[in-house]
Amino acid sequence: MGGAVFACAQETVSVPFELWDRPRSGQAVLDQPAVRQAVNAYLAQPGASLVIHHAAGQEPLLQAEELRAWLIALAVGGERVGLRGDLKSGEPLKIEVLK
Repeated sequence: MGGAVFACAQETVSVPFELWDRPRSGQAVLDQPAVRQAVNAYLAQPGASLVIHHAAGQEPLLQAEELRAWLIALAVGGERVGLRGDLKSGEPLKIEVLK
């Protein structure tokens, strides 16, 4: 699953670049092991929240916003999903599960 573990994170997973090179649906997003792992960890902990880490730039931000929308569609409360533009250029999105 590579990638740095951020402070206070219970779990951080990388979203593969392959997610963005094909049409997406709720099922296709949930079929990604990293996304499923993050959603399951979120659902297993009442009060947990998610942070989507992305690189600077329009495309990474749009991907992060789309992933946030899919997570909300998959039963994650919108108020519990944040975005943070703190990754280096070229790094894949990361989903951090916070307690």
